Amino acid sequence: MDLAVVVSRAQLGIQAPPVHIEVHLANGLPGVNIVGLPETAVKESRDRVKAALTTSGFQYPARRITVNLAPADLPKEGGRFDLGIALGILAASGQIPAAALEGMEFLGELGLTGALRPVGGVLPASMASARDDRALVLAREDADEAALVNGARILPAGHLLEVCAHLHGQTALAPHAGRGPGDAPGPEPPDLVDVRGQPQGRRALEAAASGGHHLLMIGPPGTGKTLLASRLPGLLPPMAETEALETAALHAIGGLGIDPGRWRMRPFRAPHHTASGVALVGGGARPRPGEISLAHNGVLFLDELTEFDRRTLDVLREPLETGRITISRAAHQAEFPARFQLVAAMNPCPQGYDCDLGPRCRCTPEQRRRHRGRISAPLLDRIDLCIEMPRLPREVLMGNAPTPESSAAVRERVARCRALQMERQGTLNAALPGRELERLAPLKPAERGLLEAAMDRFRLSARSYHRILRVARTLADMAGREAIAREDLMEALGYRAMDRWRERDGG
Repeated sequence: MDLAVVVSRAQLGIQAPPVHIEVHLANGLPGVNIVGLPETAVKESRDRVKAALTTSGFQYPARRITVNLAPADLPKEGGRFDLGIALGILAASGQIPAAALEGMEFLGELGLTGALRPVGGVLPASMASARDDRALVLAREDADEAALVNGARILPAGHLLEVCAHLHGQTALAPHAGRGPGDAPGPEPPDLVDVRGQPQGRRALEAAASGGHHLLMIGPPGTGKTLLASRLPGLLPPMAETEALETAALHAIGGLGIDPGRWRMRPFRAPHHTASGVALVGGGARPRPGEISLAHNGVLFLDELTEFDRRTLDVLREPLETGRITISRAAHQAEFPARFQLVAAMNPCPQGYDCDLGPRCRCTPEQRRRHRGRISAPLLDRIDLCIEMPRLPREVLMGNAPTPESSAAVRERVARCRALQMERQGTLNAALPGRELERLAPLKPAERGLLEAAMDRFRLSARSYHRILRVARTLADMAGREAIAREDLMEALGYRAMDRWRERDGG
């Protein structure tokens, strides 16, 4: 037989499209030609494969070898095709049975000794092979990650000879039976009981968790903004298996690996304010996910929001609306999911500790406007809740206040509120489209007049109008009310601190 076909997987964003490795042997001058849009590392596989075959005791064909990686217009990167190319050469030259390759996929880099090396980021390939009902053969080091997929048939190997013995029917590869990362006990998330005082901050955090809303906290240093933000993941319900797999796949291809104790925990990403736009949204010659995708199904916390470059922050505007980010390159595009909750914190003024917008504030209106101007209005328009975090009284810090509520108690209420929304409309209130708001969040004439007056006074946009309604709908759900009451709308309008400041300072 002069032709053999082996199935492998490429990596394109979070997808793992199939690649059919077609190997043809022909008469002529000996040599190897790899076609199908391979990059340099793929072209170099000819030398790795040749050395691996000869050191493993196989006969390397002294013929003209053509390796086609189909489809031809899909970019091929890395050493993940080494194992498939080697098996294709062996099958085409009759050294292993070609029929044994049916129903299997192969992924792995070969060392010069024939040892099978991990390629990392195999979770998308495992998900795709399980969906296509094929067994996946890969390096042992990649087996735990691949085995996260329910129903996946993972056959780990350590050497090319082990794979060939399995294909010959001599010594079968044992299916991976090790404990997957999802079974390992994980640490408890930070508890809300550690947060002293700040009743409005706690209330806004529960509302954000209940409805999936974005939150901005404004206050002087040391008021608990970062402490509150870090407690949000602990208020959210555990991820469903599909959500956890999607998030784990992003972490795998992003080079973070998968923490055995945190696979089911919602991610909490807190990039430094010096992060670039590419670091936030992703990119590179080989597109990789950025912080917004690594926070998928979790929380993205931006501390010291006004210290970020304004152009960097503006790259968040489209992902906040669409939940996805597309990275375009000359050769191809890569799309990554980015459905996250944004939590941000900032100081009210540039003066520091003495400047808390109280009597001691020495900032002029112009200084405050410049400070606020570091954040664009379109980005602020996409944040549902904006609250002030005042300085804590001494007696609260000294431990004389009653013990605050724990995350477990709040999490139960959040779970009930979210279940109500999913049963009613199939999505959280923060994602309700505008046409559904009129049906699910109707206002009485008096409340509608109140909202219209607030829009005129604070010069609110149509987007802000819809976001106020979504927050009011969440507050009504938290109180167990079918319709939005006046107190729900008043509280939702109270979460517009930035709009009040803009009116007071004249811009």
